[in-house]
Amino acid sequence: MYSALNRIGCLNKKQVFIRLAFFVCACYTVRMEKLIVASKNKSKIAEVAAILNGIFEIVPMSEIGVDADIEETGNTFEENALIKARYVFEKTGLAALSDDSGLAVDALGGAPGVYSARYCGRHGDDEANNSLLLKNLENVENRSARFISAVALVSKKGEWIATGSVEGNILRELCGSGGFGYDPLFYSVELLKSFGVASPEEKNSVSHRARALHALVKKLRASGKFCGESHERTQKL
Repeated sequence: MYSALNRIGCLNKKQVFIRLAFFVCACYTVRMEKLIVASKNKSKIAEVAAILNGIFEIVPMSEIGVDADIEETGNTFEENALIKARYVFEKTGLAALSDDSGLAVDALGGAPGVYSARYCGRHGDDEANNSLLLKNLENVENRSARFISAVALVSKKGEWIATGSVEGNILRELCGSGGFGYDPLFYSVELLKSFGVASPEEKNSVSHRARALHALVKKLRASGKFCGESHERTQKL
């Protein structure tokens, strides 16, 4: 190899080894295992993809032909996360990831809880949900709350579930236009700002969803069945 490259480019030994190193690196491809996200919420899918970037390849379920409104009949975030992940896995046979999350407000006995996305009676109406939350907390001094996330992965290799949470307080009016859901009303005691003002990177550094996903990855790696990013040789080698 050295003599061939040396004849072609009249290279010194150091240059040959540098080029050889680049050649070897180019002959490797990085393969990340795919996870199908059991959600139609584009904002949530984008967050999951950002949090798991470089660990798993995230594919929305719509890209593989699953367009169902999966009924969330569980009484807990964990139950709902498993229901959605199992549904997509059963439909596709592919590893499915699901998040079920919501807001728990202490003064409301933990509400809206598992009904967070449909608090107003309609699913996914952020404006109406936020308005109802502010109405129900009118003149309430204790505004402590937390976001909670349960994430589940279902595949041929097994089932895993993990949770995460982040503490905060409910503001008296919307603050910022970033994020989605209740983010503009949630003041993070760690970031000292609302999730509606925080950048995506700031939010993902402390969020309930990020913590749940990182806990899930830790469990998967400990199991030895999912390791996230893996490497395989191409046919060039």
